[in-house]
Amino acid sequence: MRITRRAATSVAAPSQWITGGAWIEPVAEPEDGTRTQIDSVRFAPGGRTVWHRHPLGQVLLVTEGTGRVQRRGGPVETIHVGDTVHIAPGEWHWHGAAPTVPMTHLAIEPIPDDGAAPEAGAPVTDGEYHRDDHVAGAEGSPPVTRSVLLDQLLTVPQSTHRVEVRRITIAPGHVAGLHVHNGPVFGSIEHGSAVYQIEGEAASVLGPGDVFYEPKGVRVARFDAQDEGVTFLGYFLLAADETPELEFPDL
Repeated sequence: MRITRRAATSVAAPSQWITGGAWIEPVAEPEDGTRTQIDSVRFAPGGRTVWHRHPLGQVLLVTEGTGRVQRRGGPVETIHVGDTVHIAPGEWHWHGAAPTVPMTHLAIEPIPDDGAAPEAGAPVTDGEYHRDDHVAGAEGSPPVTRSVLLDQLLTVPQSTHRVEVRRITIAPGHVAGLHVHNGPVFGSIEHGSAVYQIEGEAASVLGPGDVFYEPKGVRVARFDAQDEGVTFLGYFLLAADETPELEFPDL
């Protein structure tokens, strides 16, 4: 048995392989005689691969969100958490997130002895991506869906007079450092990703579509942009005559 502990890091997928946003975090690489590559791949809403194929096929296991997958000549299929997709050797296909929610899957790929790489084809057009949307509607799917992303009690009850919304961009690799807000802050990631951690709690990686809550007066240990940077909307709940303030306490 061997346990490998990795930092919470991911890299942007190569642009020639992706339409929209996607990030890859290696899970297991071929070594010690094994010939299997496993990656965790996160797609932003609407993000998808190009048409492509693998010499020995591939298995996808959805771990978060909702996605779409299609083999050449087949319908666009919706996939959910727990679904497994078996892709045959040499089968042209694409996969990615649903239009309005992100999707994460494990990609399990056997590596040929000769090291042959997957083959990339043409991008998946918007027409291909949305091709069967009208069919789903005809089968009874509602035209509007609503999902609760966060239902959060405030740590300290307060009277909110107004809400200030800011779009905030943090440069690639920038470390925000330990900080404290003078009021509760809610946020939603638009682009990129960041490592987020409340002091004393486990760190997590936030990507497009993820939401977060920074309580009033609580020490936020990390909000660190990753290699592609991060842009998010911040919602600041403010009392009358109050403005957002950020304190950087000494360690």
